[in-house]
Amino acid sequence: MDYPAIPHESIEAGAALFTLVEPHRGHEVAYNRWYERDHFYAGCLIGPLWFAGRRWVATRPLKELRYPATTPFLPDIAAGSYLATYWILKGHEQEAITWGTTQVNWLHPAGRMFEHRDHVHTLMYVHRWALSRDADGVPAALALDHPFGGLVAVMVDRRESTEPRAMSGWLREQCLPSLMAGTPWALTCALTPIPLPADAPVFQPENPGVERRMLLMCFVDGDPRECWGTFAGLGDAVRDGGLGEVSYVAPFIPTIPGTDTYADQLW
Repeated sequence: MDYPAIPHESIEAGAALFTLVEPHRGHEVAYNRWYERDHFYAGCLIGPLWFAGRRWVATRPLKELRYPATTPFLPDIAAGSYLATYWILKGHEQEAITWGTTQVNWLHPAGRMFEHRDHVHTLMYVHRWALSRDADGVPAALALDHPFGGLVAVMVDRRESTEPRAMSGWLREQCLPSLMAGTPWALTCALTPIPLPADAPVFQPENPGVERRMLLMCFVDGDPRECWGTFAGLGDAVRDGGLGEVSYVAPFIPTIPGTDTYADQLW
């Protein structure tokens, strides 16, 4: 079989799939095994142009740290125990998204899906920029392979009167550098949403305000609880900036592949 070359200038993250899912109670272990032993690969990573992925989990103590309690982002901020994140090669986003949609539509009739779970938030995001705490920190393209101890997912909603570049520039140049300095918060990847394809086989809550939302994937060296004071103050810092509001702050730790660790600690 001939395998065509994929032209590219460098290995850079162009887009991400961010998929937050809740297994039905009593099916936690079965869900975890299906996802990591089949779907993590069959639904994404065997595809061309999908070059990295990592799974994360939120135990009950981690979920209790999420805020704000009332948010336009989700009807129930406590929903969503397992998070999977993937990188797509820059310059080939549409090809990868098309393949992923076709692949999952094939997996459904093939009996390779798992019915005892709910999509809480599944969406593609364009990677816009990365900010490192260190002068020579981990590049964004390696963030899902580096053994970071945790990920904090943050959604920032700019005000209707705020220009997208104004919000993005303020976060990158003024707000985040001072918060990250001297802390375990090592890397921030900023992303903006891509609407789901019309034929995407995903059923999930409505996502009001998505057109004004930015996702910050905040990678930390250890358990997010060790530096939670920094993230606990992020909402106030964004509000005080006058350009937007934080609509979701949620910590996760990595799953341990090949085990069911944490599956009994979700509730």
